Amino acid sequence: MATEIRVPTLGESVSEATVGTWFKKVGDTVKADEPLLELETDKVTVEVPSPAAGVLTEIVAANGETVGLGALLGQIAAGAAGAATAAPAAKPAEAAPAKAAEPAAPAPVAAAATSMPPAPAAAKIAADSNISTADIDGSGKRGQVLKGDVIAAVAKGISAPAAAPAAPAAPRPVSSADDASREERVKMTRLRQTIARRLKDAQNTAAMLTTYNEVDMKAVMDLRNRYKDVFEKKHGVKLGFMGFFTKAVTHALKELPAVNAEIDGTDIIYKQYCHVGVAVGTDKGLVVPVVRNADQMSIAEIEKDIGRLGKLARDGQLSMADMQGGTFTISNGGVYGSLMSSPILNAPQSGILGMHKIQDRPVVIGGQIVIRPMMYLALSYDHRMVDGKEAVTFLVRVKESLEDPERLVLDL
Repeated sequence: MATEIRVPTLGESVSEATVGTWFKKVGDTVKADEPLLELETDKVTVEVPSPAAGVLTEIVAANGETVGLGALLGQIAAGAAGAATAAPAAKPAEAAPAKAAEPAAPAPVAAAATSMPPAPAAAKIAADSNISTADIDGSGKRGQVLKGDVIAAVAKGISAPAAAPAAPAAPRPVSSADDASREERVKMTRLRQTIARRLKDAQNTAAMLTTYNEVDMKAVMDLRNRYKDVFEKKHGVKLGFMGFFTKAVTHALKELPAVNAEIDGTDIIYKQYCHVGVAVGTDKGLVVPVVRNADQMSIAEIEKDIGRLGKLARDGQLSMADMQGGTFTISNGGVYGSLMSSPILNAPQSGILGMHKIQDRPVVIGGQIVIRPMMYLALSYDHRMVDGKEAVTFLVRVKESLEDPERLVLDL
């Protein structure tokens, strides 16, 4: 008896995914709950476990195909019988190649392509954009129009039916034939497509502005060096800088709630909690897991949660719940050597703090020029709801907390 492998529930608001990599091939023996393949969604990569032990007899959705919730991915036959049924099936095909070729004729596929309705998400976006899915070439199974096809069509400015076929037909120009042979074309992952779309949407929607300041990190570094060994021994996690910065941010957010709010239509939603997103770079792109209720946590608890989320991110194990609900984001470009940058908002949030490289610089303290470990800070904010005074005050409060870290420990 065959067991079907189907797309599992992928999380709130996620209706489809792309088949990333199959870990098994047809004929392989699999164990129950053994990872079979990876599905790439707009936000995370999900491993699909085997629903039963047996032999993988069929792969329905190949790498790169877009599939919806509950879609059939493949089948597993129980025990060694699957291998026995799969092997003889190949012999008639070899004995009668002419007959096997007949059902594969392109005519039925073309007919099916015209009758496939668009995916629900694609139909909704098309209706909202006032375009017809009939004018869009579908990339799904049997020519089905998918959400990504509609988004691409909208981006290309499709409106008149005559313009639709002309846009994709034109090849990308290259400077010379020699250059073409040295280029590699790789399809963007769903995560990278989502990152690109969300960042551009943030630029197009928010009235984004950035204010800068610098912080003397000597007090934090001295405190860290003094207690890092005993801290790690007691809490089982290293004492880094993110715990101090996250705590400083939560203090400032309580004083300036507009930076912790978001716009919803003509309303402003003020959050009475601080869910701080921490941007993490991975091989597949930037992800932002969320430290929930960071304002109620100690520095040790924050460091533990950031360590847990960071490991999950690097291993591709983040769940949808780990990445939802953030009210403010911290991005640390300093770990890569960035001296200064202007971070882009993580919509619909109204603020993001950019951390940078700690660098010894001459500064004037008490009328004397001294060398101090300095870091530039950048706060990008949505000027539609956060005024310049609030943004500057927020950054000053973060600076003050970090230059006097005892205030964080004493919750002052």
